Amino acid sequence: MSILPGAEPHHHDGGSVGVLLCHGFTGTPQSLRPWARYLAAAGLSVSLPLLPGHGTRWQDMNLTTWQDWYATVDRAFDRLRERCDTVFVMGLSMGGGLALRLAQQHGDKVAGLVLVNPSVQADDPKVRLLPVLRHVIPSVAGIASDIRLEGSVELAYPRTPVKAAYSLSRFWRVVSADLPQVTQPVLLLHSPHDHVVSPANSETVLAKISSTDVTDVLLNDSYHVATLDHDAERIFASSLEFVRRLAPDARAPETAERD
Repeated sequence: MSILPGAEPHHHDGGSVGVLLCHGFTGTPQSLRPWARYLAAAGLSVSLPLLPGHGTRWQDMNLTTWQDWYATVDRAFDRLRERCDTVFVMGLSMGGGLALRLAQQHGDKVAGLVLVNPSVQADDPKVRLLPVLRHVIPSVAGIASDIRLEGSVELAYPRTPVKAAYSLSRFWRVVSADLPQVTQPVLLLHSPHDHVVSPANSETVLAKISSTDVTDVLLNDSYHVATLDHDAERIFASSLEFVRRLAPDARAPETAERD
């Protein structure tokens, strides 16, 4: 299937410090592209892959699982590691969960995590019905564009694929159980008024990770897709400051951008 205009992956060859960005469930790189470009302009190498089943039509997601989504970011991480001395991982929503899983699996090869409204647990009691629903209906209502900023729109599916949602629920169990394995520095930015992922997810992350270098930031002026909302510039600037604090070599060399 052809990729939706605007949903393309984004890559930027910069300096020796790299950043892997992970988008959310039913979303696309569009939700993180301004962030990726901000970090690239600062001289960082950036990888923003399109997850399998995303960015085409929602039916395609029902043919994929969380293992497919994780495998894609895992490969992207390995490619960044091949050309960069230091690699950070950042993510929105499910992308935050994928970032946490990379930290759990790769240890100190992940220099730090920036998590925006990370999704690590079930918020809706109806999730318990997914094992049955996945055999009955193909999709339910979508979760896209939970954004406070007027006129800002997320490029994401209008429907939520049920089989894919079931796989996501299985992923939550894995990533949540292993949160104590996360020891890397963490910058957590979360919205108290999030209509997709409850603040309880961020509370769980803070309570269970073993990291000692943790910065907790409230995004009071944004909803779930905060990277396209009022607090976007704050997220971008805070993440760059976080990278430069932990990797002083992050600077702006001659770079080349690839879409």
